[in-house]
Amino acid sequence: MPSTKDNIKKEGQVIEALPSASFRVVMDDGTESLGHLSGKMRIHYIKVLVGDRVLMEFSPHDIKRGRIIKRF
Repeated sequence: MPSTKDNIKKEGQVIEALPSASFRVVMDDGTESLGHLSGKMRIHYIKVLVGDRVLMEFSPHDIKRGRIIKRF
C-alpha cells in the first residue's frame, strides 16, 4: 500500500456536484480536477456543497483525479 507522505495535497473550491458523491473542483493554482469523498467523510455524514472550500489529496501518478479529505 502506498504511503500517505507521497500524496500531493491541494486546496480548492467545489464548482459542480456530480452523481455518486463526486465533485468538480478548481484548485487555487487554476487547474480543474474530479474528486470523490473519502471514506471518513462518508461515515461521519459530512456534506459538501457547491462553493465549499476543500482539501484534496492526489496520487503522484494522476493529478486530475483525487479524493476530498477535508471541508473548510
